[in-house]
Amino acid sequence: MMFPRTNLKTQLNKVKFKTTSNEDILKQVQQVLNDVDVRNDEILDKVVSGNSAGHNNFIFDKLESSEIYHIDQIEQICINYRLRFLDSKYFKGKLPYEAISKIKTLEEEHDTSLKGFKIMAPSKLFKLENADDPLLFVPIGNDYYYLIHKWGNDLSPFRRLMMWPFKTFENFMFFVLLSALICTSLVPSGFFMSEDSRGTEFFLLFIFMFKWIGGIALYYGFAKGKNFNTAIWRSKYYNA
Repeated sequence: MMFPRTNLKTQLNKVKFKTTSNEDILKQVQQVLNDVDVRNDEILDKVVSGNSAGHNNFIFDKLESSEIYHIDQIEQICINYRLRFLDSKYFKGKLPYEAISKIKTLEEEHDTSLKGFKIMAPSKLFKLENADDPLLFVPIGNDYYYLIHKWGNDLSPFRRLMMWPFKTFENFMFFVLLSALICTSLVPSGFFMSEDSRGTEFFLLFIFMFKWIGGIALYYGFAKGKNFNTAIWRSKYYNA
């Protein structure tokens, strides 16, 4: 395949190791666990109910640092790829057996009952309230999450690029300006005015194209109640 698909776990690891090392992560998580006072159908029911939890009681020495992620790292991936990070009760996809098996194994290894499951996935995989590549997490505490399982297909290699205009308002405006500039450049010189007025013609066409493209984009956005990636990554509402 010319363009390999995007593996979200790989992208998460890239973000994580830009800011911290495995040793630093383990030190921070150990501190969190030190501060904490310390089957199949049952597990599935817990994930489906998706009750929030501040932390779970893990045995520090049995944690894999490669599976620990901070909320800031999760947020960055969600914003880049326009994903949601929500309680598992909103997930409408089918939880694979491998995920249930890993939950059982974790609970046995750590002698605990896990709770507060979260899932990172595109909006279409959630049952969102009205006003392709899921990852199942569980909270450790202090804004750290443990990745239990990843399943499904990887994301399109172009998803980040396609979602870039919706990342922030600044990105959106730059995209509109660039689109207007490209469309203006495609109009043959002298099509509306004489060759002597080429500069004026280009400027007037650019203003028209900018208003036209921006107007359509804004109308669509407001009509559909859409918002930017930075605002929706933890939103449970459909029109976002």
